[in-house]
Amino acid sequence: MKLKQKIILIISIFLMTLVLTQCNSDESETTEESESDAQEGTPEACGNGICDSVEKEKGLCSADCNGEQTTQTSQTKQTSQTTQTTTSSQQSMQTGNEDITVETVDTSYAVADRETSGFFTSGQEADILLSGVDFNDAGGSLLFNHQTGIATDGTHLVLADRNNNRILIWNELPQGNEEADIVLGQENFETNSPGEGLNEFNWPIAVFTDGTHLVVADTYNDRILVWNSWPTENGEAADFAIKSSNIRWPWGVWTDGEKLIISSTGTSKILIWNDFPSENTEEDIVLTSDDIGTPRNVMSDGTNLAVGDHNAFSTEHGTFFWSEFPTKDDQPYDFYVENPKFMGEDTDMGAEIYGGAFTDDGAFIAIAHTGLFLWEGFPKDEEDTADITFDAFEYDGGDASSIAIADDIVYVSLSNGNRIVGFDGIPSEDREPDFVIGAPDIYTNTYASNYFITNPVPASDGEHLFVSSDYDKTLSVWKQLPDESNAHPDYVYHNVGGWDNALYENNFIIVGGNRKDTVYIWNDLPLGQEPDTILQGEIGNVEFKELTGVALDEKYLYIADKQANKVYVWEGIPGEKDDPVYTLESSEPTRLSSDGTYLAVTKTNKHAVDIYDVHDLESTPTTIGGRGTFNLPQGSEIADGHLFIGDTGNSYVYIWKDVEDALAGESADVKLGQGGDPQIGKDTLFWPATPSYDGSYLWLGEVKFSGRLLRFSPTE
Repeated sequence: MKLKQKIILIISIFLMTLVLTQCNSDESETTEESESDAQEGTPEACGNGICDSVEKEKGLCSADCNGEQTTQTSQTKQTSQTTQTTTSSQQSMQTGNEDITVETVDTSYAVADRETSGFFTSGQEADILLSGVDFNDAGGSLLFNHQTGIATDGTHLVLADRNNNRILIWNELPQGNEEADIVLGQENFETNSPGEGLNEFNWPIAVFTDGTHLVVADTYNDRILVWNSWPTENGEAADFAIKSSNIRWPWGVWTDGEKLIISSTGTSKILIWNDFPSENTEEDIVLTSDDIGTPRNVMSDGTNLAVGDHNAFSTEHGTFFWSEFPTKDDQPYDFYVENPKFMGEDTDMGAEIYGGAFTDDGAFIAIAHTGLFLWEGFPKDEEDTADITFDAFEYDGGDASSIAIADDIVYVSLSNGNRIVGFDGIPSEDREPDFVIGAPDIYTNTYASNYFITNPVPASDGEHLFVSSDYDKTLSVWKQLPDESNAHPDYVYHNVGGWDNALYENNFIIVGGNRKDTVYIWNDLPLGQEPDTILQGEIGNVEFKELTGVALDEKYLYIADKQANKVYVWEGIPGEKDDPVYTLESSEPTRLSSDGTYLAVTKTNKHAVDIYDVHDLESTPTTIGGRGTFNLPQGSEIADGHLFIGDTGNSYVYIWKDVEDALAGESADVKLGQGGDPQIGKDTLFWPATPSYDGSYLWLGEVKFSGRLLRFSPTE
């Protein structure tokens, strides 16, 4: 075992807020070009990955690249309330990067009249939801939203539909796109609201059963819910909850009816009960180690144990293996695997096992970023290569994916793929799955075909709405402002997304892109036409490293480079040989906004926003917030003299009616959101990040584990 960096793991932290910075996910598709430029799983490739406060406080952000890849396809949308057919056509453009394609969507939606008045009020509700079905609307039993854990007792199939805050149960094993029979966490298959009761969830990730008990990791409620017998009714409450100081942000669960295992990501511990608890009792064994970072997926057959870790040794993705079931506290693991595809090899591309299950004859089937793997028995050591590697099909799963096996039927929950794929029989060779649940075919990602967006960054001029996504690598365009939830865009640009965008008059700019060093410039609003200019790698004497912010006003173009710790300023839109007129030193700047009077520089890792006087850019900026005030803010907006800040980790958006009041140190006039743990709802927020105000409406993008795009209208 090579010498690994060790880190003191801090226990008392506020769980699961985030730092979201640009990175290709370990679960995303990668091109040969991107892999050669930056190997995934390394600090260099992912030092700007998507981090939560668990990882941030422990110094583990360098290992986290947890975006959510989607593949856009045109598909008939299926929900329980409406059936809206969306057709599309695409045109392709040749550029210096990947080919940009523009999808023209056959869509219709109510158009906002923009006749608003008054201002925003604290705690007010959002009025429409894009990048989702609707408020408290799951879209029916077969439209999943980043479903995660899957389990079976040989008779039932159970699925954790994470972002819909529900557990789905099939009373008989499905072998096709069949609706579930029972839903837990909700009273019916239509709703998806969170809650704290024994009959409710807030972001359930994992589920397991021994045939008698049903166990669920209710992650944002920091607890394990237990049913002592099979639920038979919708919304049936759990019999009891297991809670303790050792359980914070639980991710994985496993039981055989005798032992119970839980991975507690927030406390970096693996908890074991030697006898299945009948009430809220403390664990018997605690596994900790300086090597364990944020343990996630738990896999066992009662004799062996494997635990996937998203931040092993503080900087890696990998999996710990115990060849004998642990019987004492802190029992050392027997071996560690960086990537199941490269067993016995030294690799920089780490990939923990997302989920695994055992066949009746002891074979072990597992899913990781690089595919599906089958061992004829539990792996013996770090050099025990899988007997079959499955790569005939793209397993677009993500780190919350899971596997269940019953009667030789293999179910694979592809979390980022938004569907379950299955094999009729244990596959003996590499081949595609036989059936799908939650989609019309094994290839369709319903998250994408319903035009949901990962990490939406909105920009509106009061007539059009533009939403870029770094992860999806898309730009979604509404030619008019939508006035109803779930309105599909008119255009979707593919292979053009970036970390931030800027809109001023007819000019639109995106920075970031797949290589993090690209600037896309439209001289006229992007309404189906290709960018006028694509600048990659450098402008003038500036060599780009990691572009994370852009702003444009009547005089200047501003571009933030996080790795360079600089904000570059050009007079007007530059050509490829133009040098900046100013270079502002700024520690890890991210998203930018300017109204021509002030420039806002969001500094996520510093928990602050710096405000510059545009007419005196060389003067010292005024800092708004700081550690203890904001918690990892992702974006800010200055518009019409107002200041908006997305305080992502605290579940708030702060609004000052007059930016001068913020500069004077006065408190915000308005707070949107609930504070504390994230929640989806009309008046609650789940990682609010990127505000955009167009004079009539406030548009707000939520990031990473949400993806909602909300609209708030001023109240009288």
